[in-house]
Amino acid sequence: MFDTTQAKRRHGPRGSFDLLLLVALIALASIGVVMVASSSISVADSQHLGAFYYLERHLVFLSLGLLVAGVAMRTEMKLLEKFAFPLLALAFVLLLAVFVPHLGMRINGARRWLNLLVTSFQPVEAVKLILVVYIASYLVRHRENVETRFLGLFKPVVVAGLIVLLLLAQPDFGSATLVIAVTIAMVWLGGARPIFLFLMGLPLMPLLYIAATGESYRMKRLTSFMDPWKDPFNDGFQLTQSLMAIGRGEWTGVGLGSSVLKLSYLPEAHTDFIFAVIGEELGLAGVVLVIGLFAMVVGRGLYLGLKGVEVGQRFAGYVAFGISLMLAMQAIVSVGVNLGALPTKGLTLPLISYGGSSMVLTCAMAGVLLRATFEINRALDARHMATRMPAAVTAVDANAAVTPREQVAA
Repeated sequence: MFDTTQAKRRHGPRGSFDLLLLVALIALASIGVVMVASSSISVADSQHLGAFYYLERHLVFLSLGLLVAGVAMRTEMKLLEKFAFPLLALAFVLLLAVFVPHLGMRINGARRWLNLLVTSFQPVEAVKLILVVYIASYLVRHRENVETRFLGLFKPVVVAGLIVLLLLAQPDFGSATLVIAVTIAMVWLGGARPIFLFLMGLPLMPLLYIAATGESYRMKRLTSFMDPWKDPFNDGFQLTQSLMAIGRGEWTGVGLGSSVLKLSYLPEAHTDFIFAVIGEELGLAGVVLVIGLFAMVVGRGLYLGLKGVEVGQRFAGYVAFGISLMLAMQAIVSVGVNLGALPTKGLTLPLISYGGSSMVLTCAMAGVLLRATFEINRALDARHMATRMPAAVTAVDANAAVTPREQVAA
């Protein structure tokens, strides 16, 4: 026991990445590759791009994402905490850049992308991660004010409000709602009183109502999902096709690659509605598997975030909370849209849907989450060593107190 304790004392506590979390993330990304390959072939053929056009690009973005995740996994959390405010400034620059002529791209009436010549980039994907880092650093620096004072919530709520305004101007109602939800959840987990959150969030309610009802197409999205069969060839087309795809899958699916609805019937089959293809080809078994993997990711992230707060790794803990909530809410919205439980929103299924900036930045979030678990586990190991050290020292002192003559007599 003494030798092991001495070795740990010399080398210090060693952290470890959470194995269950890592396995679940890899499994989701692997399912994503298979399902993008299956769902995008007909789309690529119809656009005369070659059968594996979207799969090849997906693999490129995933490879880049894995590289970014690797860098994130080796980056100390204290470095992110140190640069939280400059990163926030960068987030606002990126959101404003989409309105710059020739730099910002307008697609389907929305300005959400930056033209990087070789590809496009959606700034909101980076902003999601930056917002989590900023709020986590704020909760650490102003812990007492957040827990006891109404004005302690002012800065994070104002920051989130400004981001929401810029997103609504693009417009991107789905991401704006996601930002509000994650901000409120993080601040609440940081110790804020619910009544403070309610009062602080009141001014945002009219803004969201105006944004939701200000355009006729948004209002149709908010109402058509409740009865998509009323107009199945117009406003309810996407949802009716999605529901038919999921219904065809039954228990075990029609077989990988055998989906019928993806053949130019289901819009955005490889992005927003990829979950419907999973339901059709893999059935209830595939649906349960995907939801179970997301539940494992979110559950492990929240559990280890709680442990981080307990052992004093508050920044890592709050970051784990924020990223877990961001992934959870985006997955819930995506699945809810595909099942007709929520209005149609342009949110992809994390790590599974085809996407460039969304895939790379989701991998970055996964890398930061894994790094947070590494540092939390390191702190847990240090606490475990500290509790065992006194017993080891006591045993050594007891042995030292026995004289050689007493040892011979014994």
